[in-house]
Amino acid sequence: MQSGTGRSAACSIARALTLVGERWTLSIVREVFAGAHRFDDFRKRLGIARNILSARLRSLVEHGVLERRAYQQAPPRFEYHLTPMGIDLYPVLVSLLGWGDRWLAGEEGPPLTLTHRPCGHAAQPELTCGHCGDALRPEDVRAKLRLGTRASATDRSSRTSSPSRSSSAPAWAGRGCEAGRRSGPHQA
Repeated sequence: MQSGTGRSAACSIARALTLVGERWTLSIVREVFAGAHRFDDFRKRLGIARNILSARLRSLVEHGVLERRAYQQAPPRFEYHLTPMGIDLYPVLVSLLGWGDRWLAGEEGPPLTLTHRPCGHAAQPELTCGHCGDALRPEDVRAKLRLGTRASATDRSSRTSSPSRSSSAPAWAGRGCEAGRRSGPHQA
């Protein structure tokens, strides 16, 4: 897997997409969260080609998202389990689910609902500030580049008030993060 070059190398979104931006990768992670752990389970649930599944599982293990655990010695067989790094992808999956439900579900509505077990109600995930608890909206967040990044050594937050930018532009737009401006996961 290639790491980003130039300005995109300084962007955590671009770096993350080099690992999880391919179509099958997050689908595999989703299935592990749903209880699949074995190669044949992934094949049945996803209908993915063996060679592609093998390559994606190998990459997820190499990058620390999944770990292999032997469950049979002869022949050797392994299960795949989430590492802490993989578990940290849960909010990404829930956010994609919510976005897909809102914009792509069609007339029949969402195919899956989430229930918050402790309270028993439908889960309505929301991105909030860990300090004050307020909802994080693009217009309320300022991105500041860390000094020494390849993209820029200055804070360009003054651009957020520029008339040439929409007030709904992501906080990273124009700050050396190419992933916010390109289309498709393979472009990162």
